[in-house]
Amino acid sequence: MSSPLSRALQELHARVPLGMRFGLGPMSEACERLGHPERAFEVAHIAGTNGKGSVAALVDAMARAAGRRVGLYTSPHLGQFGERIRIDGATLDDDALAPLLLDVLEGAPDLSFFEAATLAAFVAFRAAKVELAVLEVGLGGRLDATNVVPPPRVGAITRIALDHMSYLGPTVVDIAREKAGIAKPGMPIVLGPMEPNVLRAIEEVTSAAGATLVDAMTDAAALDFAVHARLRLAGAHQRENARVAYVVAKHLGIGDSACRRGAEAAEWPGRLERIDAADGPYLLDGAHNADGAASLAAHLANEPPVTLVFGALADKDWPSMIDALAPRAPHRVYVAPGGRAAADLHALAARHPGDVAESVEAALVKARVLAGPEGLVVVAGSLFLVGEARAKLLSLPRDPPVAL
Repeated sequence: MSSPLSRALQELHARVPLGMRFGLGPMSEACERLGHPERAFEVAHIAGTNGKGSVAALVDAMARAAGRRVGLYTSPHLGQFGERIRIDGATLDDDALAPLLLDVLEGAPDLSFFEAATLAAFVAFRAAKVELAVLEVGLGGRLDATNVVPPPRVGAITRIALDHMSYLGPTVVDIAREKAGIAKPGMPIVLGPMEPNVLRAIEEVTSAAGATLVDAMTDAAALDFAVHARLRLAGAHQRENARVAYVVAKHLGIGDSACRRGAEAAEWPGRLERIDAADGPYLLDGAHNADGAASLAAHLANEPPVTLVFGALADKDWPSMIDALAPRAPHRVYVAPGGRAAADLHALAARHPGDVAESVEAALVKARVLAGPEGLVVVAGSLFLVGEARAKLLSLPRDPPVAL
């Protein structure tokens, strides 16, 4: 007999075919029916292409270090659905998650997978009496389900890059306008590094909405913090994210000591995460678009040659991604990630020669043989690939991957 949680997840996954639905109408109506849980807490709303999850994790850790009761909502999950909803750093246990999901699904039968997950987070945060909810935007910003919240205490827009162009538009300017759609009257929005044309687009949208912009990249205190902070998160790009998180934290009234302690404690699995397994070392990094792959390639410049396990979704710019990573990896193994349609493995191998594996487990085995017991195996190209590899390496349970 299936457990209450497995039944709830099965019903939730049945809504995946609704896809990435844009529009706030159904979400707003569902919130009203459930007594507006989205109004029960202050919000830090984090948008962007790359770095938004890391900034959300940093802000969450900083706020908890300051003694705040915090809810963190992120997507997608690497291993289990419950990772998306955290309260004071802990995922909801199965006994709490099952009735929560069932109640939300019954009360909002018209919502998509992501909308229902977002509403579940709001209800969980209200029930837990969190003071602050740190919300990572799912897709875009303007019409994302998280954007039903009242004006947040503070927002952030991290680095903008080409991704999800079929939904957000063909250029970084188009994408920036959608991300800037989180702007609301009186809301300060902290900015990460922006190209001039992207910055102009964000300024136009936020000014029209009555929000104010704060550039973390020109904040001297933020730079000093990022230079000296003992970050647990690896990679030079995380110093940029730390600058954004620090300025967000300052707008939340969080002191420097708590910011430092939070930065030292913050974890964000699957992003330059090193795992020293029994058969050798692994480095896991989603690197799920061209900008992310470039950041990973820059990090690997400091490593000896690696063996790469790579797979990407078909709707991503996988040629640019593998072009950036292949020179760092003389040995390559290609495998299809889950979530949705994958890039053709033989097309990948034709662009940069490598072996093709029929499963993630087989890819890891083949890569370890090629790398030897001390060589570094890098798994990249998709968070869904990283999630499956991580579960196998650490013997963790895993729910079905959902690219929403």
